Amino acid sequence: MTSVSRVATVADLDAVVATFTSAFLHDPVWGPAFPDERRRAEQAAVMWRVYAGSALRYPWTLVTSEAEAAAVFIPPGGVELTEEEAAGLEGRLAAVTDEGTARAITVVGKQFEAAHPAQPFFYLTILGTHADHRGKGLGMGLLADGLARVDALGAPVYLESTNLANNRRYESVGFQARDEIVTPDGQVVTTMWRPATR
Repeated sequence: MTSVSRVATVADLDAVVATFTSAFLHDPVWGPAFPDERRRAEQAAVMWRVYAGSALRYPWTLVTSEAEAAAVFIPPGGVELTEEEAAGLEGRLAAVTDEGTARAITVVGKQFEAAHPAQPFFYLTILGTHADHRGKGLGMGLLADGLARVDALGAPVYLESTNLANNRRYESVGFQARDEIVTPDGQVVTTMWRPATR
């Protein structure tokens, strides 16, 4: 579990989008969200570009040296998407998928937002490792680096785990299951909380 992390810059955006697209291509939630498997990567990349690009406004998107893994933390009081970005996302998705698919993705996003805790927290909104680099400990190393930065500020961290197979990994670094979100397609998403360590 080793990682040499750095804060991402705009120059990393294409690589981060490629990493997230690869990492979530077969995710239980974000894979089926794009039902056209032949075009899934191309379509999903549109969504990941919006989220990753928006997150770069904060110095909390961490990447490994070549962005083989990336983690997006939104700081307390920050927003994952501005109102303008959120309003434009559905249209961008509809342009590459269809209105029904775009609307369904937006609904899941709203479910996530509605489940957020009331108290301030760092939001680990996306963590992914490119499929070509899985199994090297890059993602968990990056997560450890990010959590160390948050711990230095004495803040809690919140996330949504869209893949139940990852829950034990999160629990191993101090996260606890908080609640569940069931998407309209019946996928179970586990919300998780890691208390402040000081």
